[in-house]
Amino acid sequence: MTDSSVEIVEGCRLPVLRKNQENEDEWPLAEILSVKDTLGRKLYYVHYVDFNKRLDEWVTPDRLDIKKLQFPKKEAKTPTKNGLPGSRPSSPDRDVRKSLDLNVQSASAPSRGKTLPTPKRKAESVSLASQVSAVTSVPSLPSSTEVSQASVYPAVREAFSTKSREDEQLTSITTVTNGTTRRILPSQPGRKRKNCGTDEDSQDSSDGIPSAPRMTGSLVSDRSHDDIVTRMKNIDCIELGRHRLKPWYFSPYPQELTSLPVLYLCEFCLKYLKSLKCLQRHLTKCNLRHPPGNEIYRKGTISFFEIDGRKNKTYSQNLCLLAKCFLDHKTLYYDTDPFLFYVMTEYDSKGFHIVGYFSKEKESTEDYNVACILTLPPYQRRGYGKLLIEFSYELSKVEGKTGTPEKPLSDLGLLSYRSYWSQTILEILMELKSDNGERPQITINEISEITSVKKEDVISTLQYLNLINYYKGQYILTLSEDIVEGHERAMQKRHLRIDPKCLHFTPKDWSKRGKW
Repeated sequence: MTDSSVEIVEGCRLPVLRKNQENEDEWPLAEILSVKDTLGRKLYYVHYVDFNKRLDEWVTPDRLDIKKLQFPKKEAKTPTKNGLPGSRPSSPDRDVRKSLDLNVQSASAPSRGKTLPTPKRKAESVSLASQVSAVTSVPSLPSSTEVSQASVYPAVREAFSTKSREDEQLTSITTVTNGTTRRILPSQPGRKRKNCGTDEDSQDSSDGIPSAPRMTGSLVSDRSHDDIVTRMKNIDCIELGRHRLKPWYFSPYPQELTSLPVLYLCEFCLKYLKSLKCLQRHLTKCNLRHPPGNEIYRKGTISFFEIDGRKNKTYSQNLCLLAKCFLDHKTLYYDTDPFLFYVMTEYDSKGFHIVGYFSKEKESTEDYNVACILTLPPYQRRGYGKLLIEFSYELSKVEGKTGTPEKPLSDLGLLSYRSYWSQTILEILMELKSDNGERPQITINEISEITSVKKEDVISTLQYLNLINYYKGQYILTLSEDIVEGHERAMQKRHLRIDPKCLHFTPKDWSKRGKW
């Protein structure tokens, strides 16, 4: 559908043919990011508007609908900070976007932004009771400001505006409406109800993004330097052990390796090599059969290794390079000293094969227990993501802290955390038993202490599940049979769980620099 008389340039927009999940043809609007000539034939690198960047691809001219071509709008060039004009043409209706700052040339530590400690809040308690089945109580809800600062969910932005009250209790009730039993978990009286609806996930979720990017985290979010190079995938294929992976996003591997059809990685030390012969030669000299560091958990074939970013710098940097291929919301820094990496592996006769990992700061003033988290694509949708999340909270329990993941989360990370929080909290609410006919009571602080999930995340999860209602002058939590049955079905499918008895972990006091 192309016309050779029309020149398609970078910044143009037009419909492009692609297959959807049902393997049906569709023509979404796409933007041309780059054009190249291969063996006398032009190829176009396209980004599908309103789709995730991992779907970007090179397409042939026959997939372009030239009849609906939109040329870039001509706009006055605005000087940048360096006094230079923009590096690429503008496209129609482009939103100003912040992007990754991938500075791989500098080996020095990034400037660490100042962070303010989260203010301590008074304990808030709520009682939940049920007449028919066991239910939990929930504490008073913090103000909208408190919730929105630490929450991941869009719904929290419409949270409660009145100030939290100390030691106010809720009484839960069970009602039957149209034959459906509903467990009602009430909240404080005398408060007016506000809408707690949820927004749909956007492709690039901005929930919880601070106004200025934090300069901490092993892969720090910073989109202030949008670049046409970093918007395009630069690695075609990665061979890691018995798997071949198709990267989703740009990763700053050395330039000379980006033109190779396949980039080879040692699955044990993650060293990158340019050919299969180089890999084979490397394997004869590589003594590793597991990630470097201490094995702190093993059950069955699943193991976790703790890796210090200072003691194993090369491995940590190679891990970040690999992770960047599948994480778009973060950028890469080579200063891995302030971080610990927890690598999950699967064991067989050949060794311990990497499944996924998460990183965390040795010292976090904002109670972050995860900086970056990733399950490699061959292991996704098999329960490993929730296992990583559950393990991060088990470490927080041993440390005696509550934790929360660093924001922003990727779209898939957001879904995983929402699911984990929902299942964990519902599990507690449904296991509460009434004593001597009394209605069971529990506070949000107690839920937070039991799970190590930060209080704000507990509240935002209840709001996301739309459990909060208004009843007789009180806020109540309502568990319908649909929610209960859905939770039970989900838990039946969740076969992989962390066994705390198999965890051998002693937390360190990283405030003492000698520990580094």
